[in-house]
Order: sequence, then C-alpha cells, then structure tokens
Amino acid sequence: MEKIINEYANYMVPFYAPANFVVKKASGSLVWDLKNKKYIDFTAGIAVTNLGHSNKELTSILKKQSGELWHLSNLYINEPSVTLAKKLCQNSFADKVFFCNSGAESIEAAVKIARKFCNSKINKNKNEIVSFSTSFHGRTMLGIALAKAKHLIDGFAPLPKGIKNHPYNDIDNLENIFSDKTAAVILELVQWQSGITKANKKFITKIKQLAKKHNTLIIIDEVQSGIGRTGTFFAYEQFNIKPDILCFAKGISNGFPLGGVLTTNEISKYMTVGSHGTTFGGGPVACSIGSKVVDITSKKSFLNQVRNKEARFLKLLETINAKYNCFKKITSAGLWIGVELNKQSNIEVDDLINQSHKKGLMILKANPTTVRFSPSLIIENELIDDGLKIFEEAIIDLL
Repeated sequence: MEKIINEYANYMVPFYAPANFVVKKASGSLVWDLKNKKYIDFTAGIAVTNLGHSNKELTSILKKQSGELWHLSNLYINEPSVTLAKKLCQNSFADKVFFCNSGAESIEAAVKIARKFCNSKINKNKNEIVSFSTSFHGRTMLGIALAKAKHLIDGFAPLPKGIKNHPYNDIDNLENIFSDKTAAVILELVQWQSGITKANKKFITKIKQLAKKHNTLIIIDEVQSGIGRTGTFFAYEQFNIKPDILCFAKGISNGFPLGGVLTTNEISKYMTVGSHGTTFGGGPVACSIGSKVVDITSKKSFLNQVRNKEARFLKLLETINAKYNCFKKITSAGLWIGVELNKQSNIEVDDLINQSHKKGLMILKANPTTVRFSPSLIIENELIDDGLKIFEEAIIDLL
C-alpha cells in the first residue's frame, strides 16, 4: 500500500490531499483497503453513490448496455439518453434536458443558456449573473468566479467578468445587486461549504421578487442536493421556488460520469445548433444507469426512507452531544448532514477525520470547523449506528 501511496505522490498533480490508505473494493456502504481493513462509508464519493457502491442492479445494467452500445456522439441518437431525458422531465418542472459529464460542466452550460436566451430575446446588454458567498459551483474558471472565495480564486486571475456576488441568506441591499442587465441569478438552496445551510424563506421570496421585477432567470444548482439527497427528488420542491434552469450531476448515475441541465421549452427554443455541445455527455451507458437511478430515487417510499434515516442520524448525534457538549451546531437536509465543532472542544476537523479513518469510518470536511456526512441513501440503520459509535470513539480520543 505504501508503494502505491508513494507513486501517487510521484505521478499525480497535487490538487488533492487524499487519506493515507488505498481502496481495493467497496460494496453498499462498506469499503475495504489493500490491507483488507473495513471502513463504514459516510461519504458516498461526495454524495455520488446514492444507491451504494457496486450496486448489483446497476452493475447488471452497465454490463448489458456496454455489450450493446458504448459510445456514439451526439451526432446520432441513442435510446437510453432519450429515455432518461423523458423521466427527468416527468419528475421535474422541465421540458428539455442537456446532458454533459459533470456538475461543473452543467454550471457552464446553464450560464451559457441564460445569456444566450437573454441575448436573443431581450437585449445584448442583459448578461450579468448574480451569485452568492459560501457557494460552490465547481472549479472551472466560471465556477470559482461565481463562488468568489479566496481559497478558490487565489492565483487564477483574471476571472470571467459580468458576475456580482452577494452574501448568502442576506436580503439587505440585495435589490442593489439586481438590475435590468441581470440575465440570471444562480444559487444553491442548500449550501455545504458553510456546513449544511438552507436558504431561508425571506431570502427566497426576495430573490423571486427581484427576478420577476428584472425579468431575470433563476438557476438552481442541484449538483449535490438533487436525485433524492435531501429527501425529495430535487430540493427545490421544498422551497416554494420554481427554477428556469436546474443543474444536476453527482448522484444521477451513481458514480458513472453524467451531469446535465434541465430547462423549459420557452428558454431552450433560443438555443441553436452548435452553440453548445459535448463529446461524451449523454452516452448510452451513463444514461442507462441513470434511468434506473431515477426509477428508484423518485419513488415516495424511497424518499420517505431518506428522511427516516436523517432523523436517526440527528437523534444519535444529539445523544453524543449531550454527553460531551462538543458540537456547536448540527444541520441537515435529508442525508446531507453538517456537524460544527465547538471551539471549546479543541478538536480540529482534520484530526477528527484522520482519527475516524484509523477506526474505520470515512467522513468529509465541509470547512475548518465542520465535518459533513453524505452517506448512501440506502445505508442500513445498523451501519448508521455503528458508524456513529466510531465517530463518538474518535471524539473521545481527541477530547
């Protein structure tokens, strides 16, 4: 294992600081390293493997489809992409779908669609985008310009122009950011960089009012929050807001690369052949998997179980905090959970993650004071209980 870790350091561009073990295999919500040490996975590949690792039903679909048709290009129609597009429209506000490969690509496509629509229908000067602090929209140049966070933009200037950034969940002076030049406002209804933070009602109401006043499109980034993660198929269903454009990725194909944009007939009719595109997006293998994922994760019974598991996590975390008073705040949106640590506990997030790894639990960092869980949506109750026991033991070791 040490040899592979050393070779990773030798050959990989150092964009990541991975854990000091190498994964050999995974099944459901369990992972094994090269030394056959077992881990309970509370990460799901960062909210991706919503139906668990190496899901047998999805693996069977992958094998079947890859034996029939692997890749064409978007110059030719493949049936799985049409089937998935239809299912996504039937389970959302949308009339049309564009497929790509990732969340960051879906953000790029959404902004291009918004600007193209405004340029074609309204006027060429209507091109500004409003975004919000502590957001995350990927690591492309556009994505980091939208987030405008120092740790993301350092060293990458000049950034794309035409973006105005405002504090999240703050309605003060928000009207000064919007104007008749505003093409679109983009937001996450649930942010993860600040912990798991939901958009509040006043903020949503104000955005809707300003968007209507200035004829501005609303782009909802559901790259992480979509596909059942928050207890509804898309999070916007819980917030009394209807997007004009929605971005999705991560959980849609359970780890096989796929992302996309949902929008309406009114907006999509202004897109022209060649104005955007992709080589791999909407491939038959990814879309065949995605189609089954939608079948499963859009069911009410499935989504009810997500909310039940969320309640189980919260109850057990509150029990831990009652014992040690080490959490400042516990927040959640379905099976997307943030645990902010008390400064008085003197526990560092990186230390807690490392100690959890040592004991056989995989968890994520949201920010310097908050850990986050994004487990499989089908994680067994027994593994929730066992994982949080390990989490508690790691806390005890660090107190």
